[in-house]
Amino acid sequence: MIAAQADAQIKKVDEVKKSLETTNKDTTAWVYGGVFNIGMNEGFLHNWAAGGEIASFTVNGLFSGHLDHLHHRDVWSNNLDLCYGLNYAFSTGFIPHKTDDRIDFTSKYGTPIDSSKNMFLTTLFNFKSQFTKGYNYTLPDWQHLPGANTSNFLSPAYFTLAVGAEYRKGSDISLFLSPLAGRFTMASKEYTTLSTAGAFGIPYGKTSTYELGAYFSGRYVWNIKKGMTFKTRVDLYSNYLAKNRKDTSGAVIKDNPGNISVLFDNLFDYKISRHMNIALGATFIYDNNIPYIKTPTDNTPGRDIGWLQIKQVFSLGIEYKF
Repeated sequence: MIAAQADAQIKKVDEVKKSLETTNKDTTAWVYGGVFNIGMNEGFLHNWAAGGEIASFTVNGLFSGHLDHLHHRDVWSNNLDLCYGLNYAFSTGFIPHKTDDRIDFTSKYGTPIDSSKNMFLTTLFNFKSQFTKGYNYTLPDWQHLPGANTSNFLSPAYFTLAVGAEYRKGSDISLFLSPLAGRFTMASKEYTTLSTAGAFGIPYGKTSTYELGAYFSGRYVWNIKKGMTFKTRVDLYSNYLAKNRKDTSGAVIKDNPGNISVLFDNLFDYKISRHMNIALGATFIYDNNIPYIKTPTDNTPGRDIGWLQIKQVFSLGIEYKF
């Protein structure tokens, strides 16, 4: 009898949690969910006629989770995305090369502003950075060459604070638009003196910069079927204060409010068995403040900025879903 009652209570909690993913209810509860994945890839060749890397090993980890607190109609939601990956190869002496590195945290608090209870007045905070040093691996002796170390933890770090309207349906759909969003970018002077124009939009030799603009953030979670989920996110930012500027050499760096920063993030997750899964991710970033890093064979004159960044990840590995 006790076991039957306990089982019924668990099912009831699961049902309530599931309903809160797609509807806004007048209730007080915590809603959480996410996925933690570790994937590995190994290869070895001996006397292989076709040629190739003698030995290689890649490991990558991914965490994507949310924690929401509902207090009557008010909603406090938190989303955290963490990614990290390393590649080891015989040809590089098994010195690890990063393949992924990301910290992305968003916290929002909203209170309903319409009778349908789907529109909220929301305050949003977002933080982005990375875990460890980043290098330009195309440079010779990149471990010791000055300028090869291009970034680090909190260099850069992006802080965004915005107030606006949000359309929200449970924890699966969120469309947030703010006409007044401040963004603060910071980095060590070590990285803002690598080029004559500074780095990450920070003027040469400075350690921070401030922007004021409009911000849009859209998130959608599609539970295709049991064990199969697709998550997508789009962030857009326009800096009202953007204008052309000159670097220390006198070259003009063009910028304007219409040069919108874009983050388009996608993750497909398929659970094969209890703790085995396939994860496929693709991220596209356009940011005029991030310069294109030329390779030694790229002889294009001038300094190119605003190039599209692309990251694609495929992982078959161990997963814990909650």
